[in-house]
Amino acid sequence: MNVVRCGLLVVGLLSSCSVEAKRPNILMICIDDMNDWCGFLGGHPQALTPNMDRLARNGVNFINAHCTAPGCSPSRNALMLGVEPHHSGLYPFYNLNHIDTGELDRFTTPLPKLFKDKGYTTCGLTKVYHNPDRSWRTDEQWDEYKYYGNAKLHKIAEKGYHPEPYNKRTVACPASNPLEDFQDYLSAKHASEFLSRDHEKPFFLAVGFILPHTSFIMPEENWDRFPDPIEEPPIKADDLTDIPMPGQANAQIYVEIPVRRDNAWEEIRRGYLASINFTDDNVGRVLRALEQSPYADNTIIVLWSDHGFHLGEKRSFSKCSLWNEATRTPFIIYDPRNKNGNGKVCPEPVGLIHVYKTLADLAGLEPPSYVDGQSLKPWLENPSRPMKQPAMTTWGRGNYTLRTKKWRYTRYFDGSEELYLQTNDPHEWTNLAEKSAYEAVKKQCSKWLPTEEAPQVASGLELYNVVDADSPKKNIRSYKRHVKQYKEAGLNPPLD
Repeated sequence: MNVVRCGLLVVGLLSSCSVEAKRPNILMICIDDMNDWCGFLGGHPQALTPNMDRLARNGVNFINAHCTAPGCSPSRNALMLGVEPHHSGLYPFYNLNHIDTGELDRFTTPLPKLFKDKGYTTCGLTKVYHNPDRSWRTDEQWDEYKYYGNAKLHKIAEKGYHPEPYNKRTVACPASNPLEDFQDYLSAKHASEFLSRDHEKPFFLAVGFILPHTSFIMPEENWDRFPDPIEEPPIKADDLTDIPMPGQANAQIYVEIPVRRDNAWEEIRRGYLASINFTDDNVGRVLRALEQSPYADNTIIVLWSDHGFHLGEKRSFSKCSLWNEATRTPFIIYDPRNKNGNGKVCPEPVGLIHVYKTLADLAGLEPPSYVDGQSLKPWLENPSRPMKQPAMTTWGRGNYTLRTKKWRYTRYFDGSEELYLQTNDPHEWTNLAEKSAYEAVKKQCSKWLPTEEAPQVASGLELYNVVDADSPKKNIRSYKRHVKQYKEAGLNPPLD
């Protein structure tokens, strides 16, 4: 009898281990501020991203993917909580640690906690949430968490752009430090070490890379890979003249004043490309570690950037707009178990809000009922499957843009609009919203806009730099002041 019981116990244990072994691991690569200037999206002809390109060729490359919000904090809050800003009230930038008790209690299960609660080993490295939030509910979400910072970087004065007075947002140059002084290398090294361990349980590993977020400072080797003149992106000089004032106020033209005065755009763009190239090196380090581990055949890789980035288009620098340069984001999913969709491109409009439900579905986990979005598993299996719902990006309460395969439709809090025919106008140079011929298009798009909005969470605000229903005037006044400075500096064309 004891032998039978022992036999049954062994069988049970083996069965349990077998089930555990089949549960897929997750490797989530989180990149900061990377637009389509990468080989697999073709946004710039001089991009050098061989490692990410290879991942895109192996997995499903979502070439029409868009962020939930065009800023680090609201984008990552939406992705990690699985909740749209108009449901959470987290519209601008926050420090989650400073939000009043009770404001976020209804969001009980952030993405890492979902996996941890289901028996996964969770590890987070550097910027997964927005930086100030890295200590938010850390013990609940992570078995292991480490934030890496840069050592003091020794900028090479003979190369790049060194603005005077110094501005860390626009500096672009290499540093002479060894690799071990760069935070992204250290994150990649830690991830590689994690992948070399023996793991008894499945794991959820989130690796955050800071570059190409400003400042654009990277190893000299990466800078020197871009010796040729850097091609300027397509720019229409009077691009803002047909855009409503809430949209114009998103353009950070104040950056253009010193940058154009110093004739520095080329060096800034070189710095951006070199920063992306360094991130690609680090992505490659992690991917090679996975390939050399015993987990390669059972690890789902998802790579995303929190939003895009302007480099002079729309007279703007950085993110924080509802135009294509800021909303479009790299997004790749590689599931080694996927026999049908891997190696294909998905042109359908998708949003990063879908990451939570997609990873839960692929791992066989049930997400909380409050989570927004949908699983993209059907599009992994058939990337050409039509997507009925457009991708939506929110920037402030009342401001929304919708992206379909053909159109971009934007409505601001005051009812003003933008409409672009993407198939003919990929740079969004001609706003069609005021033309009566397109009323039906706008009406069709409008049905996807939110009909109810959560009030803005009032506590924990860190940065509030948007014109919206809760702050309709401040940034417009600031923008008009910058336009005046722009003209006084002799920069043309006029913007009105």
